[in-house]
Amino acid sequence: MTQRVELAIVMDRLAVDEVVTEYAVAVDDGNWEAYRKLFAPDGRADYRSAGGIEGNAEQIAGWLAESMRLFAMRQHLIVNRRISFGALDQHTDDTAHVQADYVNPMRFAKEDDSGDTPSTAPDFVCGGRYSFGLLRTDDGWRLTEVVVEEKWRRLPERRPEAVVH
Repeated sequence: MTQRVELAIVMDRLAVDEVVTEYAVAVDDGNWEAYRKLFAPDGRADYRSAGGIEGNAEQIAGWLAESMRLFAMRQHLIVNRRISFGALDQHTDDTAHVQADYVNPMRFAKEDDSGDTPSTAPDFVCGGRYSFGLLRTDDGWRLTEVVVEEKWRRLPERRPEAVVH
């Protein structure tokens, strides 16, 4: 393998990693226009394992915009990224696949009505694995597929006085 080929592979890995990072930032910041732009024209996402929907980027961005209003704070931590490249129409390295684990602490937007100062700690945390499919386009790497496999979640503990009998 030549240095030029090795450099191209490194540059592609960095570019693919940047798309994954921009995905997390767009969701956390509620920047749905940026979210949509990360996808190829026929790109799709599947959030069904986390109680969501499956659809194209426009449908998913709309659903996320509504769903994420429940949370005043979101912070996707996407780790253990494993990137592999594949061929498209016999052009090597024009597709990429990323598997990455995530932990997503969030804070509900609803204020605590107990009179106490609301905590800033997350009260909803979930984790699992993402599967990202990407395609090299004239505009750079774009998502063709996002699949969320939620493996666990921790919901807030209910206060005893809040339990309905």
